[in-house]
Amino acid sequence: MSPAPVAMSGSRKRLSPSVEDYLKAVFALTRRHETASTSALAESLGVQPSSVTGMVKRLAGEKLLEHVPYRGVQLTERGRREALRILRRHRVLETYLTDRLGFAWDDVHDEAERLEHAASDRLIEAMAASLGDPRHDPHGAPIPTAAGEIEAMDFPTLAQCTPGDRVTLRAVPDEDGDELRSLEADGLRPGVSLTVEARAEADGPVTVRVGTGSATSTTVGGELARRILVVQSEPR
Repeated sequence: MSPAPVAMSGSRKRLSPSVEDYLKAVFALTRRHETASTSALAESLGVQPSSVTGMVKRLAGEKLLEHVPYRGVQLTERGRREALRILRRHRVLETYLTDRLGFAWDDVHDEAERLEHAASDRLIEAMAASLGDPRHDPHGAPIPTAAGEIEAMDFPTLAQCTPGDRVTLRAVPDEDGDELRSLEADGLRPGVSLTVEARAEADGPVTVRVGTGSATSTTVGGELARRILVVQSEPR
């Protein structure tokens, strides 16, 4: 069962950028697993494990994280609320930069990373309202609501598809600009229809036909295919 929605408005002490980054990283990691390990956090944030250990102790003391012995950490209710707030800022900013300022979708991640720590909730809500309260960012990821709700993303990956499957591309990873430019060049954006033509063994490359009735095919590497989410559009 999903946690109850938590209001994201109201006065509060603003967290530091490093704390916000930790909470966002824990949220991302624990959506795939129940807990986030020290090593996984260190890799995600690009820091040493010893630094993670110290920060985890601090955030646990501030009731933002909870340590699960021998397994890792998870967000408390307060930590989840703060993580969703910073995630909302990030994804609204990405959407505003592309829709209103004409940024390419491969340029907005780093810009949003810088701006999300400075933008006020009031500014973010004004941006969201001007966009018509979008539900998804340019890469297909759900934007948390101001009330603290977020759409579940328990979709299969492209790597899990089998030849003959007809799917709709749902979301792509947004961190790597080169990956996004490659996906753009191949016509692989959220909402496009795909037909899986071939898949190599052992999580290897996946070949797909892009669009309905199209003769255009492209091959997606296995590692990237494991991070692309799809929705089954037609039974085989």
